[in-house]
Amino acid sequence: DEMHFQEQDQIVLVENVLSTLQQLANYHRRKLNLKVLAIGGSNGKTTTKELIYRVLETSFKTFSTKGNFNNHIGVPLTLLSIAKGTEIAVIEMGANHLGETAMLCEIAEPDYGIITNNGRDHLEGYGSIEGVRKGNGELYHFLRRKNGTAFVCADQPDLMEMSDGMKRITYGKSENANCTGKIIRHFPFLNLQLRHANCELPTQLIGQYNFDNIMAAVAIGEFFKVSPENIQHAIASYVPSNNRSQLLQQGYNTFILDAYNANPSSMQAALESFSMMPADNKVAILGDMLELGIVSKHEHEQVIAYVQKEKFSKVIFVGEEFGKAMKEATTTAIHFKNVQELKKWFDQQHFSDHIFLLKGSRLIGLEKLVVG
Repeated sequence: DEMHFQEQDQIVLVENVLSTLQQLANYHRRKLNLKVLAIGGSNGKTTTKELIYRVLETSFKTFSTKGNFNNHIGVPLTLLSIAKGTEIAVIEMGANHLGETAMLCEIAEPDYGIITNNGRDHLEGYGSIEGVRKGNGELYHFLRRKNGTAFVCADQPDLMEMSDGMKRITYGKSENANCTGKIIRHFPFLNLQLRHANCELPTQLIGQYNFDNIMAAVAIGEFFKVSPENIQHAIASYVPSNNRSQLLQQGYNTFILDAYNANPSSMQAALESFSMMPADNKVAILGDMLELGIVSKHEHEQVIAYVQKEKFSKVIFVGEEFGKAMKEATTTAIHFKNVQELKKWFDQQHFSDHIFLLKGSRLIGLEKLVVG
């Protein structure tokens, strides 16, 4: 009871635990003498965060979000675990409805920010791609008020338009960007050429969709005056883990494990990249894309139609949403209710010299096919 609580020194009774946690986090953030860089957007947040962190930690006492502690509870907990003496904090912000990013900005008070992109994610919460843009745009809105700086991908017209007139550093393929690069090799890993540095930047990342994530880290490194050698070394030595664009060799087969999450935009990017790979015997194993609300059936039908046109030797769909969408589609694809059923079938096939793409939402758990 209440009396019992108040007798204990280390317990404070509050009206609302969550709002107290958020206020404490903001208080702690203000007490720290550091710069906060916030990362929002639909796809690529965690990879971008990891790359930026590695680049900055070569030259500054840097802290970044662990795992994906990026929501209304995760962000305050992240801020509260920042130690004194930290110079830069890289904070990932995940949101699935309007007003959420704005609230996270009020807590973390970023000085710098980056929106990776606006994709068709969390449509259940946002309602539409316009809703996604508006939600992600809350980060730019906060930075404008604070006279902060945004790092903006010059190749994305919507982001360029949304950040018009504010302090910004641009990056991408565009010749007009502050930081320009291009892909000079796709396989097995991306190799980039940077305009100003007369050198090749090797990486251990796959898929052209990672180009923007790498260029963001390069642009931010340059802005904070990290040496070109440090930028290069940090990016070249980064190996993704946690089922994000991992290349795994098992027996005589290769797996592209991109099973951390999926929405229509990231699914499209992964499939485009996979279809460009110069390899025979390509098999796409695709899991449901969740949290799409009323557009779910339509978005799954779009994926089915897209893979029909590609020259994959097999296509396998996993999950109820694909199951529903396949009923009215013309497709030669195989369907499984869940990853357990897929695994039973898969183990009996004895594939050899195949390359598999595994892409699906977190709850489908496609990584169980190869891990454990």
